[in-house]
Amino acid sequence: MITTLLAATAMLVDGSTEITVYNQGLGFVKDLRMIDVKAGQQSLIIEDVAQLIDATSVGFRCMNSPGSISILEQNYQYDLISPESILQKSVGKRIRLTRAIANKKETLEGVLLNSPTSVVSKDGGHEYSYSGLVIRADDGRIILSPDGEIDVMEVPEGLISKPSLVWQLNSTTDQRAKMELSYLTKGMSWTANYVLTLGDGGSGDIQGWVSLNNQSGLTFTDANLKLLAGDVNVSRDYQDSEGRAILKQKMLQKAPAAHAESFKEEGLFEYHLYTLQRPASVRNKETKQLSLLSGSNIPVKKIVAFDSYADPSNESGGSQQDLDSNVMVKFKNDEKSHLGMPMPAGKIRLYQRDASGSLQFLGENEIQHTPRDEKISLMVGKSFDIKATHKKTSYTKLSKNSSRSSYSIEVRNRKKVAETIYVYEHQTGDWKVTDKSDPYIKEDSSTMIFEVRLKANEVKTVKYTVESKW
Repeated sequence: MITTLLAATAMLVDGSTEITVYNQGLGFVKDLRMIDVKAGQQSLIIEDVAQLIDATSVGFRCMNSPGSISILEQNYQYDLISPESILQKSVGKRIRLTRAIANKKETLEGVLLNSPTSVVSKDGGHEYSYSGLVIRADDGRIILSPDGEIDVMEVPEGLISKPSLVWQLNSTTDQRAKMELSYLTKGMSWTANYVLTLGDGGSGDIQGWVSLNNQSGLTFTDANLKLLAGDVNVSRDYQDSEGRAILKQKMLQKAPAAHAESFKEEGLFEYHLYTLQRPASVRNKETKQLSLLSGSNIPVKKIVAFDSYADPSNESGGSQQDLDSNVMVKFKNDEKSHLGMPMPAGKIRLYQRDASGSLQFLGENEIQHTPRDEKISLMVGKSFDIKATHKKTSYTKLSKNSSRSSYSIEVRNRKKVAETIYVYEHQTGDWKVTDKSDPYIKEDSSTMIFEVRLKANEVKTVKYTVESKW
């Protein structure tokens, strides 16, 4: 026997909402609903779901009587009530227009021939302008894009006040069911942002933030918030969705103090899960910032380096090149350095105080997902006062596939303080250094590093000769 009822509504249980947000512009929503159902088939309306819900991802489980309720059909209705949607569905129907002409009100009735392309409130009042609207009045006139107020004779079917899932379900018995609902939604994303403030003596303080963006079409109140960091494979539908927000953050001049244990981190599969240790309300069309981690007195090393690349087959001698210096900041993400928490991918901004005590922005760089105990290297800019010139001083061809080349690198420190400069020389093929003015470290099969210590305003030239085979 089929029981026909008016649609029941699933009531959201306060405080039951849990959201997991992914880097890929995707959110996973779970909550609990209470429903009163009768035995047999009936309709159920589930309101308060995200407007960008993926209806194909919806999951359902009856908590207190597993297996007693089955879903026969699901419809996602998102045609929301608005002046535009009402008029779009009223084409061909009778409407009434009231407008002011020469300080007098005119009321006319007729048939709506075309719905408006836009509805604009004039001066914030109750008078509207309907661009693109066409009315055929009862007296035969055709009214184009009128101003005024429109009365519709009936509300078109199929319009709802909020996005809703409508289920046809079957229950084996009369019951008050506790239902767990889950679904994926587009329009939610998060990024990590870090503020690293350099201090004196080669140390720094870091503050990590989570920037959470909600464009899903739903506000989540007092939700249990979780963030999953990692490269989760998702379809192109999610990657190209409008919900994948690109966040543009303003430069932070001073970060607030971090709350104790804002997020608790745990490993999950091949990813890292961060759980906020308190409920959070995430409003629709809102970017929320939450403290992720902090560390003080982190050992930080500043490095000024030059890079050059040698071509042993290039026979030209006397070639000269001015090199740009790369200024890098390096530190280690471990407990010894007062960190040691997996750091999600994001942007690190670097700051330092000037002589007056005012904080100044020095540069920024992106990091990838960084596990604990890994080193972080940030390229933050170019040195203004440290310059270098690279020159090939000689070339001798030894055979068809071998040569001998000599190089000089003049390094100039125009600062008023001493600096240590690192010169990275990159070679190709099978090579060996036959003569050198300074010691070097062979970092790998293609790189040697010269460490050059310069006094204030000192100039020094590094020379070496290399034989190469290719």
